[in-house]
Amino acid sequence: KAGSSNPVFLLDEIDKMSTDFRGDPSSALLEVLDPSQNETFNDHYLDMDYDLSRIMFICTANSLQNIPLPLEDRLEIIRLAGYTEMEKLAIAEKYLVPKQLKENGVGDVSIEWNEAATKTVIQQYTREAGVRTLEREVASVARKIAKEVVKNGKNQKFRVTPSVVKKYLGVPKYRDNKREELGEVGMATGLAWTQMGGEILQIEVTTMPGKGKLTITGKLGDVMQESAQAAMSYVRARSASWGLAPDFYASVDIHIHVPEGAMPKDGPSAGITMATALVSALTKIPVRHDIAMTGEITLRGRVLPIGGLKEKALAAHRVGINEIIIPKENEKDLDEIPSSVRRALRIHCVEHIDEVLRQALELLDPEEFFSRGKVKPIAPAAADPAPSDPTQVQ
Repeated sequence: KAGSSNPVFLLDEIDKMSTDFRGDPSSALLEVLDPSQNETFNDHYLDMDYDLSRIMFICTANSLQNIPLPLEDRLEIIRLAGYTEMEKLAIAEKYLVPKQLKENGVGDVSIEWNEAATKTVIQQYTREAGVRTLEREVASVARKIAKEVVKNGKNQKFRVTPSVVKKYLGVPKYRDNKREELGEVGMATGLAWTQMGGEILQIEVTTMPGKGKLTITGKLGDVMQESAQAAMSYVRARSASWGLAPDFYASVDIHIHVPEGAMPKDGPSAGITMATALVSALTKIPVRHDIAMTGEITLRGRVLPIGGLKEKALAAHRVGINEIIIPKENEKDLDEIPSSVRRALRIHCVEHIDEVLRQALELLDPEEFFSRGKVKPIAPAAADPAPSDPTQVQ
């Protein structure tokens, strides 16, 4: 049908392939996509060989997790980030809104659709990397306007505002995350990456009299639970630095919770956030409410690089946070952040958890805090005087 021996084949959403009694399509693709084998690809249905080496195959997928590893090994992975909120606003304003108004018969009606209304649709009625649901919701509003036109005539001027959006679309489907208004003890703000974009993540830590039990809740994956364990071990090992008794953990139970417990969460990038919340809860020093952070922590307190920096920075900017803490090794990724967002944020690049605590905790005297528990080196003991009579040595 292509009429050419070197066409472009698009294999859409290969992560949705399933295996059943009829066969395994991923096994067939192993030979098709392997440059060393597809010169003599054998079609078992036609029982003939065919040269597929000149064909360009383009595959798409929403998630790599469902692609078999042998097949993934034959692919060159190109990751495409989801649209940012600013990009969605521009797409809606220039394309989606005019298109849906025209398709629903109200293109020639006087309608003022302001930016705040589009933001309301994006933030409270959609959660996606693309704009498919956004277009559906815009179409729904356009149909409601068409109904009003039928009832009241075209001479009426329509103004679409956030309140009108809520009237037409009903109760918001999603809660828009907001930053905390005050710094609190045991609560730190992290930054998370999801397939739908960046989000802020609140980490809560509370302590109570007990016997050293650590509880971790919030539907966390294995990697995130291990990150919490690593943060706890680091805080215990450095307890003297925070002015805590060496055996403080023997008399307290500690509970780490990540809200929105119905949503699965995983990854190591909340390590420094958990460590900050732990230190805050144990020392009773509040964490600043206007700062967010992301980074993996090691048992030595080093801060390791993370992914999704662009989306995380955009999430912080969206909710009004003006300072973020990132790993020093992610400094090279700052160019990916839009310049307008980069100028609005104060970005701290750190290598160690002490630098994180210095910026994140509400410290009156940082030097005094970090000098707590420092032990002076013990002077070497003076040598015993040599006995005058060697025979007296016992």
